[in-house]
Amino acid sequence: MPTNDTSRVKPERRRLVEILLGGGLIASVISFVYPILRYLVPPPVADLGGDEVVACKKGDLKPNSSKIFRFGNRPALLLLTAEGEYRALSATCTHLSCTVQYRNDLHQIWCACHNGLYDMNGRNVAGPPPRPLEVFQVNLRGDDVVVRRKQGA
Repeated sequence: MPTNDTSRVKPERRRLVEILLGGGLIASVISFVYPILRYLVPPPVADLGGDEVVACKKGDLKPNSSKIFRFGNRPALLLLTAEGEYRALSATCTHLSCTVQYRNDLHQIWCACHNGLYDMNGRNVAGPPPRPLEVFQVNLRGDDVVVRRKQGA
C-alpha cells in the first residue's frame, strides 16, 4: 500500500492559515475597540504646575491688551483693561479646547475655531461655547504680576 504524504501536510498548512486568519481577526477587533475605550476612559491629565505663576512684569502690557502665558499645562490669558485692571482667565475654549485670544477691537475674548465669544469676565456670550472660562486671581507682588487659582476652585 502506497503512503500518501500529502494528507499529513494539508492539516499543517490548514492550521497555519487558521492561525493567521484568527490573528488577523483578533487584531482587527482590537483596532476597532481600542479607540472607543480611549474615548470613553480618557487618560488622567497631569497638572504640570502649581496653583500660582508669575505671568509677567508690571508694565509689560499696555492698557487694552493681553498676553497668553502657561499656567500649569494649559494656556492662560492675562488682560490689562483700558481702566488699568488686570484679569486672568483660562485661554482654553470650553467648546473644543481651542486657544482663545483677546480682541481689543471688540473688547471681548474670541475663539477662532468656531467663532465663540466671551466677555471680559469670561462669560460665554455668543457661539457654541457651553460654559464660561475659568477665572483666576491676579495679585501684584513687587514688579511681578502673579496669577493663582481662586480658592475653592
